[in-house]
Amino acid sequence: MKSINTIRFSGQEVLPLIEGGKGVSVSTGVSAGHWAAAGGVGTLSAVNADSYDEQGRVIPQIYHGRTRRERQEELVKYAIAGGIAQARIARDISGGKGRIHANFLWEMGAAEEVIAGILEGAPGLIHGLTCGAGMPYRLGEIAARFGVYYYPIVSSGRAFNALWKRSFFRTSDLLGGVVYEDPWRAGGHNGLSNTENPLKPEDPLPRVLELRRVMSSFGLNETPIIMAGGVWWLSEWEDWIDNPELGPIAFQFGTRPLLTQESPIPDAWKRRLLTLEHGDVYLNRFSPTGFYSSAVNNGFLQELRQRSERQVAYRTESEGPYDQPLALGARGREVFLTVEDHQRVGQWINAGFSEALRTPDETLVFVEPERARMIVTDQANCMGCLSQCNFSNWCQRPPKFTTGQRADPRSFCIQKTLQTISHFDKLSPQEADEMMDHNLMFGGTNAWRFATDPFYANGHIPTVQGLIDRIMSGS
Repeated sequence: MKSINTIRFSGQEVLPLIEGGKGVSVSTGVSAGHWAAAGGVGTLSAVNADSYDEQGRVIPQIYHGRTRRERQEELVKYAIAGGIAQARIARDISGGKGRIHANFLWEMGAAEEVIAGILEGAPGLIHGLTCGAGMPYRLGEIAARFGVYYYPIVSSGRAFNALWKRSFFRTSDLLGGVVYEDPWRAGGHNGLSNTENPLKPEDPLPRVLELRRVMSSFGLNETPIIMAGGVWWLSEWEDWIDNPELGPIAFQFGTRPLLTQESPIPDAWKRRLLTLEHGDVYLNRFSPTGFYSSAVNNGFLQELRQRSERQVAYRTESEGPYDQPLALGARGREVFLTVEDHQRVGQWINAGFSEALRTPDETLVFVEPERARMIVTDQANCMGCLSQCNFSNWCQRPPKFTTGQRADPRSFCIQKTLQTISHFDKLSPQEADEMMDHNLMFGGTNAWRFATDPFYANGHIPTVQGLIDRIMSGS
């Protein structure tokens, strides 16, 4: 395999190996610090990271505000304190080696306020900002304010073209690189457009060549592109290395760092990763962000899929084929269904799915009473973790702080499930496995390779340094 040379990121020569940022308490100061100490770029998540008390215990993120806006203010304080804590941990572990980046979602609640608060509270500890899940037009402006580099995450040359022309051209000196995140292969939230088929993955090479063409038209020939999504063995990407058409290339690993000794995820999660089979990661659109996302097809996603399948259109008055009355709720308010749907609903109710919840699309979904209570409670407890949320109809824009749409019961509280899956201990292996099956497990589509890669034979879990050494070997 071709030799892998260092590349300049955020003001320092490092290995062209980037740790992908991963949501709530999954990419932490520990994982980022060890990745940087091994000579690469470690990435901590700036999305509601953990902070600690004087005894080093995680401070639970409990909300007391009466309104969603009040709870979002509490969330911002937690997020800033957590980001600062993780940046300090990463600095201490890395010892000045490598680089430390912070990752945040543009569509997360109060994104600009959170990242500004972290950078103010941890001066000099974070060298670069990565940001996706939306169009982060003001990312360069934030980076310039604090004198750090920035790395937008895009899934097409078209997206970068729009970002550059709208704002990035003003802060080109701090554009450290551009992350191309493959919308079919990367874990977490993905940037599939309405014109792209989620069931037909495209070859990333032509898309990245187009991104380079766009960047070169703006004089960014030597600005690195970071390939993210589907990267496992570097030998599989040998044609990309030192390719004059592509220019400087680095590689991002989001899924593989999950399975290291320093990874903070629960042991049950690590055990599950070692058992995944091809096709077990599912590209879905249940996220309250409205984006596609890639996650393990466990009981959590299966329940969401089944929930949407128990769905019928309705009318509030008898109209054409909608002439079959159905009484809803304690007050027995009538809606009208077609004959066929009325029969299906009767079968669902007899099977225990007796509660009907209205969606924004003039449909009803049918769930069990306990599930209905959970959905309504989760919607009421919204703490504004997103800039706007389909599940709860929260929107952080005043004065009403609502999307103006009905809350959507076909989705879920993403903050709740991500906090839950990353924060449980003192459970039996059986209880822990059940917990993993009933919460959201983000993962890239290549996660099944843990079970087939000889590196992980007999349940071997490497250190971060061991993983990077393996990656540098090529295969």
